[in-house]
Amino acid sequence: MERKDDFKDRRKHLDGLSDEQLNKRFWDLLDQVVDPLADLAMTHTSPAIERSVLLRMGFSSLEAKSIVEKCQQFGLLGKGVGNVVLKASAISGRPYREAGLELAQGNLWSQVEAELAGGAK
Repeated sequence: MERKDDFKDRRKHLDGLSDEQLNKRFWDLLDQVVDPLADLAMTHTSPAIERSVLLRMGFSSLEAKSIVEKCQQFGLLGKGVGNVVLKASAISGRPYREAGLELAQGNLWSQVEAELAGGAK
């Protein structure tokens, strides 16, 4: 089966555009594709995403799993687990790694929950 070569027909609407205009059009179209994904990412998360954040913060997979599970129990997953750890760090006055380990052991949750539930970010 031979493919019909219609490239010239499909690109007619681009004929009169300069390289600069083509570049702008490309980025405008790309924004149209990516913006909905970025909006979705701003409003939705998952335990896997939040564990990934903690791994990048230097926590082990077991530590990250424990922190994320406790975040889910307290209804704080939507606040962002990295944010929860940083809030625990601010509350306890400890480096974020130590505060995260405290969270993994079940400590600091009442203070963090009270702080984040009050709307503070």
